[in-house]
Amino acid sequence: MQNPDSPWHERPAQDCLTSLQASGDGLAAQEAEERLQRHGANLLPQARKRAPLLRFLLQFHNVLLYLMLGASLITALLGHWVDTGVIAAAILVNAIIGFIQEGRAEAALDSIRRMLSSRATVLRDGQRQEMDAARLVPGDIVLLASGDKVPADLRLLDTRNLKIEEAALTGESLASEKTSDPAAKDAPLGDRYCMAYSGTLVVYGQGTGLVVATGSQTELGRINSMLAKVPAISTPLLRQIDRFGRWLALVILLMVAATYALGTLWRGNDPGEMFLMAVALTAAAIPEGLPALMTVMLALGVQRMARHHAIVRRLPAVETLGSVTVICSDKTGTLTRNEMTVQRLICADQQVQIDGVGYAPLGAFSCDAQPLDPASSPLLLDACRAGLLCNNARLLQEADGWRIEGDPTEGALLVLAAKAGLQLADEERLLPRIDSIPFESEHRFTASLHAAKDGSRQIFVVGAPERILEMCTSHSAGNGEQPVDPDFWRRRFADVAAHGLRMLAIATRAAPPDQQRLDFSDMQSGFRLLALVGIIDPPREEAIAAVAECHAAGIRVKMITGDHAETARIIAAQLGIGIGKPALTGAELALMSEEELRKLVLEIDVFARTSPEHKLRLVRALQACGEVVAMTGDGVNDAPTLKCADVGVAMGHKGTEAAKEAAAMVLTDDNFATISNAVREGRAIYDNIRKSILFMLPTNGGQVLIVIAAIVLQLALPLTPAQVLWINMVTSCTLGLALIAEPAESGLMSRPPRAPGAPLLTRLLVWRLVLISLLMAGCGLGLFLWELQRGTSLETARTMTVNTIVLAEMAYLFSSRHLFASVLNREGFLGNPWVVLTVLVCLGLQLLFTYSPLLQRLFGSAPLDADEWFRAAAAALIVLLGAELEKGLVRRQRLRLSARED
Repeated sequence: MQNPDSPWHERPAQDCLTSLQASGDGLAAQEAEERLQRHGANLLPQARKRAPLLRFLLQFHNVLLYLMLGASLITALLGHWVDTGVIAAAILVNAIIGFIQEGRAEAALDSIRRMLSSRATVLRDGQRQEMDAARLVPGDIVLLASGDKVPADLRLLDTRNLKIEEAALTGESLASEKTSDPAAKDAPLGDRYCMAYSGTLVVYGQGTGLVVATGSQTELGRINSMLAKVPAISTPLLRQIDRFGRWLALVILLMVAATYALGTLWRGNDPGEMFLMAVALTAAAIPEGLPALMTVMLALGVQRMARHHAIVRRLPAVETLGSVTVICSDKTGTLTRNEMTVQRLICADQQVQIDGVGYAPLGAFSCDAQPLDPASSPLLLDACRAGLLCNNARLLQEADGWRIEGDPTEGALLVLAAKAGLQLADEERLLPRIDSIPFESEHRFTASLHAAKDGSRQIFVVGAPERILEMCTSHSAGNGEQPVDPDFWRRRFADVAAHGLRMLAIATRAAPPDQQRLDFSDMQSGFRLLALVGIIDPPREEAIAAVAECHAAGIRVKMITGDHAETARIIAAQLGIGIGKPALTGAELALMSEEELRKLVLEIDVFARTSPEHKLRLVRALQACGEVVAMTGDGVNDAPTLKCADVGVAMGHKGTEAAKEAAAMVLTDDNFATISNAVREGRAIYDNIRKSILFMLPTNGGQVLIVIAAIVLQLALPLTPAQVLWINMVTSCTLGLALIAEPAESGLMSRPPRAPGAPLLTRLLVWRLVLISLLMAGCGLGLFLWELQRGTSLETARTMTVNTIVLAEMAYLFSSRHLFASVLNREGFLGNPWVVLTVLVCLGLQLLFTYSPLLQRLFGSAPLDADEWFRAAAAALIVLLGAELEKGLVRRQRLRLSARED
């Protein structure tokens, strides 16, 4: 007897029955009931959920939102209801987004629970019966048939051509052929052929299995537990905004407190008036439009990405994509087409290359780099014909392209025959099928018997090369039939395998004219080997270009797949991933410590035969190294990793609901190139967020500095509290929105990703923020003092100051369109029509502020003449020229540094 602690897949079937005190006739009803009480129902546990109201209220636990709530309260007390409404709306939108995100994380767990089968066919008391799968217990005998969902983890006792689709757990696209023979102890999940796992689907054949695990003890339960334990992570932008909000809140509070103290204690101003000014300055200094702007920018990014086949389920993920440093991608269907294609056909005396990828029957034949007409090669046509007739798949043309109905490998042979000019209907008319032997894993071939018009019979067989070679006594060659040379063909096998191709052999032999049935006794020997075909799931052409673009952008691309190591390595090399480097298998990864893995994970780019734990470890190791990770996946086994990654990307076509619910983004075309486009969009959005911050803070800071300078210098206040709030409201509602739709700057994907720990504003940008604030304050205050010296009334001087600040903000808005490039050109002024539109709207509002009698009474403004407008515009122009001069100096400095490095 095996060690009772050894895994179920390692033990012989009888030993498993003995361990669970079960028999092939099933459990007795009373025993099953006792075990149900002991082990519990065959259901996945449901985590305790927070009440929706509590979940919603916790969304407001954020420093920036506290600041926003304070600003909203202050503006409400002052009666400025427009400002209050804008701020409150921004707070509410952010809270709703967080609430929805948290709800979707819980939905990911619910979707895994829904994967469990609801019914099962079992043997109880020796009787076959159908029952609720929740009542299954260890020791039950379950009967499986085509179309069934496996209801629990089973140790298979008997199989009859059983194939189970396990892509949701293993990531492999082809169904796994099952046997009852034990597997090696360290066999990865995809190689445990004697096991059937809960939630997978029987696609062919029949089987009998012993329940060895139920509920949370199953592989599905283990993944559910892993997903529940993965904490929701914050995105780089949210972390930066949180730090930025804390810093900004502290600066604003200190500045406002200092202003109030200076005005009352040092300069003796009226405390009531100074309190009103302090409140106005607080409202002016807080960039309350920023959260709303971020939300709108991210929402517009979502819309643009949706038009390019990427559905974003969590708003911050749009920006996070822009900071991604590593993309971990599945292979099948994402980097490859998930369409098996014959690329090579090898006969005894020639090797034929076949162009074209996918299921479209388009592609030329060549031999030794010379074009080859299939019609001129009878041997090639014989091989293609055999593959076409010994086939149960169908090639269908639909509105959106070609597809295969049936086994993908058989479909590849149909496409090969179509490329050679053979039509299935014509060939079936000439050689109709009489009988066939379906594929069975123990025999590793499929065969068919055909009758010709002249009464002769012919058998075609397609299968594993080693098995077909055993059946062959000869092979076809250009000069006729020759004795088969096993060593020659084994060398051919090795050559094809070295190119990562899946191999099939095609053979034929004559049958007696009166034969009507095909039996295994007919398949022993006497066959003539026609050809060896090499099949592969080819890389997507657009994925090759996208990988190259990611590398140019400084983003590492890593392939993590359930496929075999050699196949993964070769496909990866064709994509430009991990060239010249070995592939690391899940078994090797399992032996590594966390420290060893962190050292190796940055060097190795191809990981094969991986399990859910392996994927989760890889992503966490990369994150521990400071990387921002995007992870693609489609199966329930990918759900924990998708949730753990900074950006989880699920497949829309072949993805399970569990994967989609756990992911932040879903690709409707399952195409890696879409991720590359999304990264570009994310980088553009991050740039626009920084541009908006660089625009908002100096405009707010300029107003504050003007008031502080006037108090310190004991001057008349250049702005009243009401005028401060007017500037804040008008610019936030107009100019602040202009950069939302700013187009991406050129060279976006040629720069490296920003460092994960990099601040939202670099030292250089902080310096610019200070410079522009000083320029605005200097121009506004300087013009105010000059006008007073000229004898201008206080109301007119203040009106000119308000217009100077607003005009300066308009001018600086144009400069803010590019972080470092000049805007003193046609594109700079007219490249974004939204900037022009908002400037015109803001100008209209300022004309109302200046000339409307109602607004004159409310804000203390006065009408201006043409000369006064000219002086205000000239002062504002100084801000634009100063900003452009600073950018020019930065560009020159960068050119010097670049030349020095070269």
